Amino acid sequence: MSSLDAVRNFGLKATRRLRSAHKPFVRMMRRSARAQEQRGFRREAAGVDHEIARLASGTGPIIAGPWLAEVGYEVLYWIPFLRWFQDAYGVQRDRLVILSRGGTEAAYGKLVGSYVDIFDMTTPESLAASNAERRAHSEGGGQKQSGTSAFDLELLAAARSRLGLSHATVVHPSLMFRLFRHVWHGNLPMDLLWRRTRYVAITRHLTSSGVPRTELAGVRFNLPADFIAAKLYAGPALAISDATREAVRALVTKAASIAPVVLLETDLAVDEHRDFDLGGIAGVTSARALMSARTNLGTQIELIARSRFFLGTCGGLAWLAPFLGVPTVAVYDSDQLLSQHLFVARQAGQLSGAAEFTPLDLRALARTGVLAPSVSETRHAPAGPE
Repeated sequence: MSSLDAVRNFGLKATRRLRSAHKPFVRMMRRSARAQEQRGFRREAAGVDHEIARLASGTGPIIAGPWLAEVGYEVLYWIPFLRWFQDAYGVQRDRLVILSRGGTEAAYGKLVGSYVDIFDMTTPESLAASNAERRAHSEGGGQKQSGTSAFDLELLAAARSRLGLSHATVVHPSLMFRLFRHVWHGNLPMDLLWRRTRYVAITRHLTSSGVPRTELAGVRFNLPADFIAAKLYAGPALAISDATREAVRALVTKAASIAPVVLLETDLAVDEHRDFDLGGIAGVTSARALMSARTNLGTQIELIARSRFFLGTCGGLAWLAPFLGVPTVAVYDSDQLLSQHLFVARQAGQLSGAAEFTPLDLRALARTGVLAPSVSETRHAPAGPE
């Protein structure tokens, strides 16, 4: 090797060493930035905790709501969060006023001191329009409630007037969303969520003939004594495609060979979800005639609670059904953003003794040839959860 080559090689080695020398420093800076970011997340959560404790103090009425986001987040997170709030701060039941919609007081159970339904104060059309405006202006098009919008304030004023409350503290859903969002995004540990929720399973009692009997309030339904409740709709968890429609019809047809199927259909267009058309299948009955805006969710909850099992789109009332003691098959063909909620539903169900919860991925059925293979190709970019 010539002296020139030796000098060149020495120079190259020195350069490589100089280039790599900064790597430990860069890693240290990144760890420091991440730690600082984590401290910020924890400070934010601590601030929300402090605000919640302040709202719980005193003896006056507390309005919990208004709930304007998806029913899935309401039953899987908001109601368990309110149970924790009530227990952690000794909030008496008669202080709590629930402000939601569609007759969901049945889902709140013993939390309910008073209940005000949004549909007692506005129409489905007005709710849909005002909520769409709220989402566009305050939430970037999303459903969640990250803050108190003008529409929230309007509903709160109407609820106060309806109940004759000149003053009432408000526990707004944004508190829960601010507290849990970093858990959902993986920035804070799941323990934060578990320590601020309380999941409760209702034990079902059967009549002598084996028909489910519940303590939920409701009307008498002119439906089969033994039936499968089904609610299958297109949305983030199920694609709007011919292949998915065919797969859903095949599932309902198979279910109807086990027991009569009652479809929990509505004609309400208050969100983007639309029920699949499942008409013309033998053994399938629609409960659409039983649905009104004011009571539609309460009626669906009642029917689910009386059913042999629930077959539904993953999300929404499928999160609630196992806690009503009802075995549940939750159908989806996209789980990109469902995974966190699937974990919570399963873990919470196991901890509370809820009924069996079985997620059913249509892509797996297509892959194994049980359903048309085209189902697995209906989504190239999976969508998010409900």
